[in-house]
Amino acid sequence: TFVQLRVSLVQTACGKKAPRRQNCRTLENRRKPACLACYKFDHGDVPKVLDKYQNCGPSHHLAVKEIKHRDEAECRAVEEAGKSSDALYLPGMYAFSKGLPA
Repeated sequence: TFVQLRVSLVQTACGKKAPRRQNCRTLENRRKPACLACYKFDHGDVPKVLDKYQNCGPSHHLAVKEIKHRDEAECRAVEEAGKSSDALYLPGMYAFSKGLPA
């Protein structure tokens, strides 16, 4: 099972231990990070995380496009975790050496 979450966060005026967090007002002109998390679980009786990726970054940053491309590539790699390794070639998976003449 593959799960991908996108969350946009915003700073509020309430403290972390405030009893009524649902009534907090948001602070303008503050950080608003965008977060991406990807998880891959196996199908066993006890679910196990095969791979995961988590990243939070500023949504106003100049390099947002590059960060987004990297995040998407990382999530694709997480999604492929646990699939058959027969069809997948990884560099260094095979090594060959030339034999000496007889």
